[in-house]
Amino acid sequence: MSDSLVNSDKKPRLAPSRFSDVSQAAPIPVFALTAAFKEDKNPVKYNLGVGAYRTDENEPWVLPVVKDVEKQMANDETLNHEYLPVMGLGDFTTAATKLLLGEDSPAILENRAFGVQTLSGTGALRLGLEFLIEHCKCTAAYASDPTWGNHNNIFNKLKYPNVRKYRYWHAGTKGLDIDGMLEDLENAPEDALIMLHACAHNPTGVDPTQEQWKKIAEVMMRKKLFPFFDCAYTGFATGDLERDRWAVTYFVSLGMEIFASMSFAKNFGLYNERVGNLVVVVNNTDTKNPIISQMTRTVRVMWSNPPNHGARIVSTVLNNPTLYAQWKDHIKTMATRIFEMRQALYQRLQTLGTPGTWNHIVDQIGMFSYTGLGPNQVDFLRSKHHVYIMKSGRVNMCAITTSNVDYIAKAIHEAVSTVCEDPKL
Repeated sequence: MSDSLVNSDKKPRLAPSRFSDVSQAAPIPVFALTAAFKEDKNPVKYNLGVGAYRTDENEPWVLPVVKDVEKQMANDETLNHEYLPVMGLGDFTTAATKLLLGEDSPAILENRAFGVQTLSGTGALRLGLEFLIEHCKCTAAYASDPTWGNHNNIFNKLKYPNVRKYRYWHAGTKGLDIDGMLEDLENAPEDALIMLHACAHNPTGVDPTQEQWKKIAEVMMRKKLFPFFDCAYTGFATGDLERDRWAVTYFVSLGMEIFASMSFAKNFGLYNERVGNLVVVVNNTDTKNPIISQMTRTVRVMWSNPPNHGARIVSTVLNNPTLYAQWKDHIKTMATRIFEMRQALYQRLQTLGTPGTWNHIVDQIGMFSYTGLGPNQVDFLRSKHHVYIMKSGRVNMCAITTSNVDYIAKAIHEAVSTVCEDPKL
């Protein structure tokens, strides 16, 4: 090697890095929280941040029906590791689409609906939003205030025009600002895309009632707004599939075209398998093949072919009446435990006489509770009691157990009683 290419210690001279101008990105908040939690050496600590189900022993739960199917698959010599079709495992996408819309849906019966297998709900959102901005007129994109962070991340990555918020959380009532939401939808331009949470709104846990959903649908139909439902918790939110999918089925029953992203991370416990489905409902069957052709090309340059294992598990369960019944019992088990932890935390805060009203803990639904705790109170919980929650005050109710609920309630009581969030005081 030439002397000009090596140092005195005979190691190669390294050229200046072409990556020197790459800036440090901000950490993803929920993963940064978990990292901080893991670094905490205190023997008593609780992470209420990450959105994953936990048993009352604070352990991950592999659903028994999932274990049974995996055993069957392990002994099935007909299975192989060949590529799935670009659009995914057909038995899975068909069953998943029926799960969301209902087998008697007019969109199903009239062949106006189809599904595309994706990399969980995030992949479904990305695929659907990329298709809409490339092939459909989109005057603006709206997400609730607040919303799951990846909604706006994807909007911005795809350079959506006029990304806006519609009012949703009412800090005073700790509930839904339905009047503000309806007003913002009324003022949205025609052909705007509206991101909606089908159930168990993330991060607030506040859902519209059926009567409120009807008002939302009426405005969106009249204003010609396009609904994109994020369905991350179907069945998991309440244990009742009909209730959790009601908003989606109602919009479809009105003859509205929709996109809907489905995730099977929560309701099947398949977090790392990345099982998702993008549901497309159209009003003209002639549009289906062109849409599928364009989505096929988009998938080809993103993940090319989806993974098989998790999708085959879901497909096997949804297409077998016995396994399907077992799975419905499992989602009831998870939803019931979350509800019981809401009740337990609420009762203990009431018993402690914690300042403020806390009925929103039990009024909200699903995995998350938007507690109303401010950032200073969140910092106090972390520094004083080693209780880790999101800066927004969002708590994962699954991480609360019968063994830690007293500790957490007392920590919240102390934070609210001693830490002021009002800048005027």
